[in-house]
Amino acid sequence: MTAAVRRRTIDDVLAEARARLHRLTPHEAWAAVERGALLVDIRPAAQRAAEGEVPDAVVIERNVLEWRLDPASAHRIPAATGYDVEVVVLCSEGYTSSLAAASLADLGLHRATDVDGGFSAWRAAGLPTAGVPVGGTARTVHA
Repeated sequence: MTAAVRRRTIDDVLAEARARLHRLTPHEAWAAVERGALLVDIRPAAQRAAEGEVPDAVVIERNVLEWRLDPASAHRIPAATGYDVEVVVLCSEGYTSSLAAASLADLGLHRATDVDGGFSAWRAAGLPTAGVPVGGTARTVHA
């Protein structure tokens, strides 16, 4: 007898992830950063180059996020000082960041969340961004 496989769509997975988060509007995220939250931009370099960046955001691409922010990881960044760190994850539109923030919560980072609408909403809200100089390339912060 074969065990039944529970099938879920990505919409199901996303809804479950978001149900566990207190997602922030861009202005709420900015207020969190001003009080000391760690803003983590998980967009790939090509997206940051095309869309722009958030000054002072820590850039950690999605494929290494958990290793860099897990306080128990040998590969953590200096800011990953404990499980109470407030982490606000930012992607392009607010989809990947929800999944990433839920993954961080699974590690015990109980204050992890994301920006509703991502970088697009951040920029539309008039919050600080930095573009790429003409003929230049995006600045990458290696975390």
